[in-house]
Amino acid sequence: MKEKTIAELAAEQGGFNPELAIRFMGTAGHGGFLGMDYVGHGNNWVELSLDWREELVGDPDTGVLASAVVISLMDNATSMAIWTRLNEFRPQVTMDLRVDYLRPSPKGARVFGRGVCYHLTHSVGFVRGVAHNGNIDEPLAHVSGTFIRVGDRLG
Repeated sequence: MKEKTIAELAAEQGGFNPELAIRFMGTAGHGGFLGMDYVGHGNNWVELSLDWREELVGDPDTGVLASAVVISLMDNATSMAIWTRLNEFRPQVTMDLRVDYLRPSPKGARVFGRGVCYHLTHSVGFVRGVAHNGNIDEPLAHVSGTFIRVGDRLG
């Protein structure tokens, strides 16, 4: 039996479901290795998280997570925010994702990433977001970015 794609699952569910998508994407590849978890979502936002693990550390002397881990978390949260706003999955590519780090995530701390899709055009989704350790008012980083939509239309 052929495994279903995210697009097929979304169609069966009546629209894009970020909780189902992260379970699907978290079983293999990059997402599976990082172990991202679904936290919550609204009409135009998605929040994901991941646990601190030794193999994700960028500086062994301090135990601080590698910056690429936070970037990947935010790339996924902001990308899913677009699909959530559209209520459908369509292929897209990260065109630009700017990350302004305010502080490192400390050793042992869980990292949360909330992405928001604040504007859509025919071919581009505009996003922003915040990475934090459980208190969104004490951010690790702010992100802003754009995604190029490569599906047939943007809805």
